[in-house]
Amino acid sequence: MLDALTLDQLRVLVAVAENGSFSAAARSLGRVQSAISQSVQSLENALGTPLFDRRGRVPKLNDAGRVILSDARRLLGEAATLKARAESIVNDIEAELTLAVDVIFPIEVLTACLKDLAETFPNLPVTLFTEGLGGAEQRLRDGTARLGLYVPFGIAGENREMEFLVSIPTVPVVAAGHPLAAIEGPVDREALEQSLQLVLTDRTPVSEGLSGGIISHRTWRFADQTTRLDFLLAGFGWCHMPRHMVRWDIAAGRLKELELKERTRNEFPIHVIHERGRPPGRAGRWLIDRIRQRLPECVGRGALPAAALSAPLSVKPMDPIGI
Repeated sequence: MLDALTLDQLRVLVAVAENGSFSAAARSLGRVQSAISQSVQSLENALGTPLFDRRGRVPKLNDAGRVILSDARRLLGEAATLKARAESIVNDIEAELTLAVDVIFPIEVLTACLKDLAETFPNLPVTLFTEGLGGAEQRLRDGTARLGLYVPFGIAGENREMEFLVSIPTVPVVAAGHPLAAIEGPVDREALEQSLQLVLTDRTPVSEGLSGGIISHRTWRFADQTTRLDFLLAGFGWCHMPRHMVRWDIAAGRLKELELKERTRNEFPIHVIHERGRPPGRAGRWLIDRIRQRLPECVGRGALPAAALSAPLSVKPMDPIGI
């Protein structure tokens, strides 16, 4: 019966296969040969089939044995993972790290830090949601994510705790061939009003009721930054974009940063946010610390201003829909 199957029997089977004989397996496991033979016999009885061809001087795995050996290795690996995961939970490491990140967060920082996380916590499963506008907040609200890195919509309520992480600056840009790019000197509001503005729209109800930030009389709405950038490069209109997302296009001459007559402070204050009373475990805290360490690497490449790393912004209702 399979109920009599044990992990130790599987370990013995793998040891015999890897060492080439019962006696060699006994030496590698520090047991007597009779114990190895008995364990193999018990495994064969539990499975209801012989696993070795015993007609020669040294028993050899038969066809069934070779198939079972593969399954045995897989089961032992899964058992080791289960044990490591349980030990991690005992040591205050999350059973799984579920993370919701706004798409405006610098991807090079995120990927580098998650790579470091995987090396430090190799048995930790990670689920990553990259969302726009209210998507990350919605992930926390519905419980599919435990930790978020995004722009908060309004002041945190009783069920949210947040801590400022970094400000992501945005710049007004337009394709090099767009009429706005040909204007000499600062661009006034009237010129912007007459040009098509490419704005983001929220797929979720999180930002419902918020309005503002839209200047142009004509707008096209997009649900994600990548598609909007494609249309921006194609010359459809103008918009504010996170600087780190367009710095290469500006440097290459594909986009032009507009100088506006009306000066506004356009920044995204990214916060670390989690449900009140459910702070991140050791792996989540390690990841946030690692992100803070790597963020300054972006300074000087147009991604993040140095001042943003030292002075947190006050939390206020955000409306990035019109950017």
